[in-house]
Amino acid sequence: MEILRIEGLSKIFGSGHLEVRALEDINLSVSEGDLVALLGPSGSGKTTLLLCVSLILDPTGGKIVFDGQTIFQKNDWAGIDVRRIRREKIGFIFQSHNLIPFLTAKQNVLFPLSLIGLKKEEAESRAMELLKYMEIADRADYLPALLSGGEQQRVAVARALANNAKLILADEPTASLDTSRGKKVMELLKKIAKENRSAVIVVTHDVRMIEGFDCVYELKDGRIIGEKTNSAQNLNR
Repeated sequence: MEILRIEGLSKIFGSGHLEVRALEDINLSVSEGDLVALLGPSGSGKTTLLLCVSLILDPTGGKIVFDGQTIFQKNDWAGIDVRRIRREKIGFIFQSHNLIPFLTAKQNVLFPLSLIGLKKEEAESRAMELLKYMEIADRADYLPALLSGGEQQRVAVARALANNAKLILADEPTASLDTSRGKKVMELLKKIAKENRSAVIVVTHDVRMIEGFDCVYELKDGRIIGEKTNSAQNLNR
């Protein structure tokens, strides 16, 4: 089942001689269970594309279809409640974890559940289930400062999964980790895609991290210049 389809997406910052075309004519499709990478150097448009897909940044043109519904077309969000969709259907994993420092690991996972109105008992059960899934339940009552970088990222992944998101977006999730820990995070994302049937999109500049991905889109100067399915590690550069 297709979760996300983008047609002719563009994003322009500024105007006149200050105009910057951050994205131009982007077309891609992601289905449930897919693990997709956006690969490219700094400034290629990867993060801008991720922010448009996450409904945080307004595109300039094109079309976005999410979970069977057209949510952006003709320079408009088609009358949808953008915040509700983000809250209920999208999970975001940040490069720097962005855990709330004065909340424990479990409380960080509980936070998005409180936003969707889940009852306390159910939310507590869901949070612990996710921390166990991420193999970090023994650190449930630890503040982020007492966790290693890899442990913090596992909590961040658990938080992103809290709302049973159909779409998981990860912006350079391994950038602050060494190669070994980075590969473990990528393995977790593969597990999530296959077991939860979520569509997962990962932004990265590191080709070493994308072995086994279902599809890789390579970006340069705001355009997709290459696409490879199944054997992502053999992407023609």
